[in-house]
Amino acid sequence: MAIVKPFRGLRPPKDIAAGLSSLPYDVMNSKEAAQMAEGKEYSLLHITRAEIDCPEGTDIHSETVYEKAAENFKKFQEKGWLQQDDKPMFYIYAQTMDNRTQYGIVGGAACEDYKKGVIKKHELTRPEKEEDRMVLTRYTRANIGPVFFSYRAVPEIDAIVKRISEQEKPEYDFVADDGFGHKLWVVYSNEDNAQFEKLFAEKVPNTYVADGHHRTAAAARIGDEFAAKNPNHTGNEEYNYFMAVHFPDDQLHIIDYNRVVKDLNGMSEDEFISKVKEKFDVEEIGEQVYKPAKLHEFSMYIGGKWYKMTAKQGTYDENDPIGVLDVSILSNLVLDELLDIKDLRTSNHIDFVGGIRGLGELKKRVDSGEMKAAFALYPVSMEQLITIADTGNIMPPKTTWFEPKLRSGLVIHKLD
Repeated sequence: MAIVKPFRGLRPPKDIAAGLSSLPYDVMNSKEAAQMAEGKEYSLLHITRAEIDCPEGTDIHSETVYEKAAENFKKFQEKGWLQQDDKPMFYIYAQTMDNRTQYGIVGGAACEDYKKGVIKKHELTRPEKEEDRMVLTRYTRANIGPVFFSYRAVPEIDAIVKRISEQEKPEYDFVADDGFGHKLWVVYSNEDNAQFEKLFAEKVPNTYVADGHHRTAAAARIGDEFAAKNPNHTGNEEYNYFMAVHFPDDQLHIIDYNRVVKDLNGMSEDEFISKVKEKFDVEEIGEQVYKPAKLHEFSMYIGGKWYKMTAKQGTYDENDPIGVLDVSILSNLVLDELLDIKDLRTSNHIDFVGGIRGLGELKKRVDSGEMKAAFALYPVSMEQLITIADTGNIMPPKTTWFEPKLRSGLVIHKLD
């Protein structure tokens, strides 16, 4: 069963919470981070993207950047922009997008649970990305940004969250620049904190990494590293836990993650479409944007026209949890077989577009001549994600896209 603990959060005062919090470090480049933080001396980006405070051209993975991050983190605490709560507590974090709100519980997930497989994953990680987050954690001795977790919904947990969110005033309540709403409640009641911890231990057999596989892997490795350096290690130290926001699965909504390709592997548009028709039922839609409406249905944009594609029966295995995914069907039957794109991670013939940008972005990139064709997919469901994680399988790259992104800086977990 899952171990999830309360902790003494490091948080901003109410009046600067909206300005201090930021999008996750990995959804922007250095130039974008600098623009977002311009004129905001207490933006968390001065810690998570500390290269913006270093000389132009500084390697973002250099010691200089990590030292600047630690220096800024210390300054934020000295100036009172980040203040630590007096006792360990859970926090309830609500996000609103398109009139839909999801409520997560911020708590300390156990590094040991990750190593034992109680925390389940569905993606592979890259060592260099793990290393980057490990070094930042090593320098700041804190989990600056939260990881996005899910679990199968538990009515008793839902009931406590509902009562607190309806009866108590949130500590923070703001709408970010992107139009998404964010609220955070501090769970002050000792009884509620104890009940949350008990319910996770008794009712939640597994938690699932929804978004943040690299930060999760890095946190577990840092826990081991800190333990090895502590001759008096007991297993109860804060470094044995890392910060995660736990959302019930029935509140989450995965959006599509689409593909654009640079060429047709030597084929003309007509030849390519003819080849696609061998494995898909293809219907020409025309200039009207077409969005896939169900599993195994795709839309393709090529030559100024949209097409509806439906995978033919027998071209995929319904009993294969990976092979039945639409990303696998498209990869196997089109990207690999027709376009010779073998490795989505390394090929320079393909790019990926999160559904949050809309299908208009696909059309734009093809019409500009940058790309030759675009494919939109029906999104993966939470049930598919959980099934794949439970069976020990790994999803293909760029399969899931979660929105809204968690804001970093509303709560920070110190490892000391």
